[in-house]
Amino acid sequence: MASLSLTQLRGKNSVPEFARTRPRTSWARPGRVGFKVFASSEAQAEPDLGVTVNGLHMPNPFVIGSGPPGTNYTVMKRAFDEGWGAVIAKTVSLDAAKVINVTPRYARLRAGANGSAKGQIIGWENIELISDRPLEIMLKEFKQLKEEYPDRILIASIMEEYDKAAWEELIDRVEQTGIDALEINFSCPHGMPERKMGAAVGQDCALLEEVCGWINAKATVPVWAKMTPNITDITQPARVALASGCEGIAAINTIMSVMGINLDTLHPEPCVEGYSTPGGYSSKAVHPIALAKVMSIAKMMKSEFGDKDLSLSGIGGVETGGDAAEFILLGADTVQVCTGVMMHGYGLVKKLCAELKDFMKAHNFSSIEDFRGVSLQYFTTHMDLVQRQQAAIKQRKATRKGLQSDKDWTGDGFVKESESMVSN
Repeated sequence: MASLSLTQLRGKNSVPEFARTRPRTSWARPGRVGFKVFASSEAQAEPDLGVTVNGLHMPNPFVIGSGPPGTNYTVMKRAFDEGWGAVIAKTVSLDAAKVINVTPRYARLRAGANGSAKGQIIGWENIELISDRPLEIMLKEFKQLKEEYPDRILIASIMEEYDKAAWEELIDRVEQTGIDALEINFSCPHGMPERKMGAAVGQDCALLEEVCGWINAKATVPVWAKMTPNITDITQPARVALASGCEGIAAINTIMSVMGINLDTLHPEPCVEGYSTPGGYSSKAVHPIALAKVMSIAKMMKSEFGDKDLSLSGIGGVETGGDAAEFILLGADTVQVCTGVMMHGYGLVKKLCAELKDFMKAHNFSSIEDFRGVSLQYFTTHMDLVQRQQAAIKQRKATRKGLQSDKDWTGDGFVKESESMVSN
């Protein structure tokens, strides 16, 4: 493919002409859940999975999440070839020499009794750090990917120490490769917190505001802030990031965890020379937690930021098209997959697309925007649930089926009156 330099075309919130499509619609969505087409003289049109996020067009909402599936040119190229909507590379920093990984660095939780090796994998813990490859090599590969796939979306995940100059240098060098957006890792739950990196920033709103200010003053491409779930109220840092100029939120990163203890050796897992350290928990078991966090962020964005061109990327336990649909129903524009790719391979995207299309056909949705955020309206407070149920019970009592008394029987309507009191 022909090479095209993107850095000359792009300002903050701008993209190449070939990536532009129709503008986003507002948060208000038509209430069409449950409507189905039962008959038609023509074949039902195929649903459109394409999405436009912060001006960037993707063929589908499925994004490779930052981690091992985006660790080098070979695997990112494979992701594009398989059809992923976008790729977020593994997090990079200026000095990869400080990053030293260990092996083993993963541990799994299975659904079988007592962690039976035959059970389905539902949990995955990692103690992996950010990229340990030299930044120069990663930058060269970013540039190569953009030259070979100029119309595909490549997002760089970056993380630095508490140093304005370092952040500015990293942003400048990464943007020169032609990447389309930045995802800021404010959420890695393990490794180097003493250097004010990762979750150490995402858990401190004052620090987060300052660093976001540095980043957004320098960046000329859309910026997503990746949130940590290891905090009491995830809407607080999300609000700070958006108010400080970030165009999008990604949630959630992994949950701090200890996978378990080997009851034969008495050592924790993953075990490195007899020792371990708490790590990040992902896979199917975190999906309900991720949904709750995304719901909270989406409601906050809707109520406080309205129809600004902001985006939300849902992350956590996605292995099926149905998993993805849940995130989108809660307001997500895109859905990231990392552990799912490690378990099922890059071809998983084809299954995800097919299953999401099946869901859309079942509800007569023609585009992602048709149902994005539709389910947010059904969340309320517990007190409101009590009041709604009491009102419903009162209404059912008022319209009780059947005759109330023997005096209500009539001769003319006897058969219908009898049937009104039959239960089967």
